[in-house]
Amino acid sequence: MTYILNHINEPQDLKKLNGEQLNRLASEIREALIKRVSITGGHFGPNLGIIEATIALHYVFNSPIDKMVYDVSHQCYCHKMLTGRKEGFLDESQFNQFSGFTNPDESAHDYFKIGHTSTSISLACGLAKARDLKGDKENIIAVIGDGSLSGGEALEGLDYALELQSNLIIVVNDNDISIAENHGGLYQNLKALRDSNGTYECNLFKAMGLDYVFVKDGNDIEALVKAFQSVKDSTKPVVVHICTQKGKGYSIAEQNKEGWHYCAPFDIETGKPIAAHAGENYSSITADYLLEKMKADPTVIAITSAGPGIMGFSKEKRKLAGGQLIDVGIAEEHAIGMASGIATNGGKPVYGTYSTFLQRTYDQISQDVCINKSPVTILVYGASIYAMRDITHVGIYDIAMISNIPDLVYLAPTTKEEYLAMVDWSIEQNEYPVAIRVPAPNVISTGEKVEIDFGKLNAYQVKQKGSKVAILALGSFYTLGEEVAEKITSLTGEKPTLINPIYVTGVDEKLMESLKKDHDLIITLEDGILDGGFGEKITRFYGPSDMKVLNYGYKKTFLDRYNPEEVLEENRLTVEQIIEDIERLIK
Repeated sequence: MTYILNHINEPQDLKKLNGEQLNRLASEIREALIKRVSITGGHFGPNLGIIEATIALHYVFNSPIDKMVYDVSHQCYCHKMLTGRKEGFLDESQFNQFSGFTNPDESAHDYFKIGHTSTSISLACGLAKARDLKGDKENIIAVIGDGSLSGGEALEGLDYALELQSNLIIVVNDNDISIAENHGGLYQNLKALRDSNGTYECNLFKAMGLDYVFVKDGNDIEALVKAFQSVKDSTKPVVVHICTQKGKGYSIAEQNKEGWHYCAPFDIETGKPIAAHAGENYSSITADYLLEKMKADPTVIAITSAGPGIMGFSKEKRKLAGGQLIDVGIAEEHAIGMASGIATNGGKPVYGTYSTFLQRTYDQISQDVCINKSPVTILVYGASIYAMRDITHVGIYDIAMISNIPDLVYLAPTTKEEYLAMVDWSIEQNEYPVAIRVPAPNVISTGEKVEIDFGKLNAYQVKQKGSKVAILALGSFYTLGEEVAEKITSLTGEKPTLINPIYVTGVDEKLMESLKKDHDLIITLEDGILDGGFGEKITRFYGPSDMKVLNYGYKKTFLDRYNPEEVLEENRLTVEQIIEDIERLIK
């Protein structure tokens, strides 16, 4: 049998196909995506659900003249296959050639590198405004889904869209779920529209002054083509509301939409992961700990922004938490603002998110939390070179971002025991906003009881007293500090001082001053960028003195689909390279 996909090299090739061929193409793409993601891992359910809509969009519109913006862009695999990049999904030797998100470096059919949510309508509004200023006539299409409408920027974009009074097509991919289940009044309205075939009188989009088209079966190519043809070249903003099935075509994903939003490599027949994770992880540790706290104290509350799994709250654990777990949807800013309100009124809020998503909350952390000294606990996951590795999801910028906000206490535990002790202290104290940098990549447990009073701010812990060289090894890089210390001892016969700084946000000036007596060199190690980082605080302290300081971390740059070991080597973050630097500096 001749595969249609083999002959699709650009969107124009779709226009030669009839309805039966378009449906065959959808089946071929679905089969290819299932096989590819089973080998590489990736965003699974979202891409399976939007295949037909992507085919219909490219059949009707004229990309790249007509411009499509994919929100979050983890719905873009099919789009890539239809725009000259199919070999990245068909040829196993090229599976890692293309990003999992839209990327203008790859193709003229992509306009933005997008990995964070709720941005497509704003970006599309900008494209449309520039088009109008130039007097051009192309269609501008924003494709938004997977709960992204709950993000504040999406609502801001919807609110502004009418102002354009020109062509803007907003495709709302409504699959009745975000990463986990949807929450909030907006989704009640979407449900009412679904249930009424788009006729429900109260219509969010019409209330914004937008035209509205409803497609009951968003996996029916013929119906989608008709809908998109009806709005093509429209002269005012319009919403096309399509109802799709997340995970369509793979029954296991259809039945467990949350679990298959993103997946690791898996066996297609059984759906079981090929390399199951062994041992503890900080997500499940956190959920188990918080559930116990919730039982004992009704004022303890966990907050998540559409990612309860980040904090370990599976469906079963969400049921156990009940009303003491809040999912605000993809609305990190609201989560932080609400946490401040809860803390101010006597509650004990704990908010958890990935480092890369924490970037969206800077204003709220600074204004709503820190200025008001609200005793909020923020758990920062994935803050490591070993975490997510796409350019839009790198987690190494948090130290520089939040550790310089006044009145915030940012803690960096080195073990499971330290982590739990810090969380417990943070929840029970009411003096400071506290962020905790969850260790990565693995759980290290010593079994040792932690008796640190974290309220004595900026009191570092000397783990090994030595001389000449002092190593300040922060958080996840404490084990690297241990390795460097052992190497120095084996080479020189003298022990260096090894310090667990604990506090990202402050300097233990008394301890740092004391090191001047019998130390010549200070080394700082941090799993984050150097500019604005922890090490710079130490270097600044020693600036007026003769003390030499070596800071180790990462260059300030955007990394993309990188190998962590290569990045460490490029930044001289191996034991051998650090020893070389020490010897060169001392000589």
